Amino acid sequence: MKTPKRLQPLVDDGLIDEVVYPLMSGKEADVFVVRCGSELRCAKIYKDAVKRSFKKAAQYTEGRKTRNSRRARAMEKGSKFGRQQQEETWQNAEVDALYRLSRAGVRVPQPYGCLEGVLLMELITAEDGGAALRLNDVAMSAEQAREDHALMMQYVVRMLCAGLVHGDLSEFNVLVDEDGPVIIDLPQAVDAAANNNARAMLERDVANMTDYYGQFAPELLGSHYAQEIWALYEDGDLHPDYVPSGDFELDTHSADTDAVLAEIRAVLAEEAQRRERLEADEADDPL
Repeated sequence: MKTPKRLQPLVDDGLIDEVVYPLMSGKEADVFVVRCGSELRCAKIYKDAVKRSFKKAAQYTEGRKTRNSRRARAMEKGSKFGRQQQEETWQNAEVDALYRLSRAGVRVPQPYGCLEGVLLMELITAEDGGAALRLNDVAMSAEQAREDHALMMQYVVRMLCAGLVHGDLSEFNVLVDEDGPVIIDLPQAVDAAANNNARAMLERDVANMTDYYGQFAPELLGSHYAQEIWALYEDGDLHPDYVPSGDFELDTHSADTDAVLAEIRAVLAEEAQRRERLEADEADDPL
């Protein structure tokens, strides 16, 4: 096929020998299967910000830091240079996440580098050698659903222990090969400690996974994996080998607003009394 314009520099540099066929087109990138030497790999071409339809990107980038102060100032001002740096930061976030999660024991495609807005990475394949199916195209037995769901919850735990929340995890961002699920699409991965939306995003990620696998194993639908995992994370007790059970007692007690207001009033009254005593002491001792 004709080489896409964005891939031509990689062909010229010898990083890609041949563009084989387009694999998919998504809201943030177009993906092609390419040949690099004797191997087939993926080339993910990130779309420009003006063409990208990823919603509420600011929620995902909250807490991301840049070590270069000039770059950070430019990004804040929104200059042309700053917008370019924002794009590079968005793209590099996926490469960084892939390396970090691979080290943490999460199945993700192996990255081979990002150049000119193109990420080269491992092609996840099916038994016949073709591209692996997405999870949304896969049906399974109840037993298989329970097994794969448990594995995905293990990956969520390991991601969180590595400091990340996927942020957009669903049956559309998981591939399935003969060894099980593989997590993909990570440019929006959020810093669990620095992003105020991290907990809500983790709960949504887990709900998406549980709802999908719950179609085949309905008993999963009444579980509370996200709440269990996050509670342990907040307490500092979560570790990569922890196996969540989904059994978690939710706090159903509503806040006692009357007691809170009473405590506030008591503090204000005590402060008023303290001020009265200070004023009395000053009146008795004008010097």
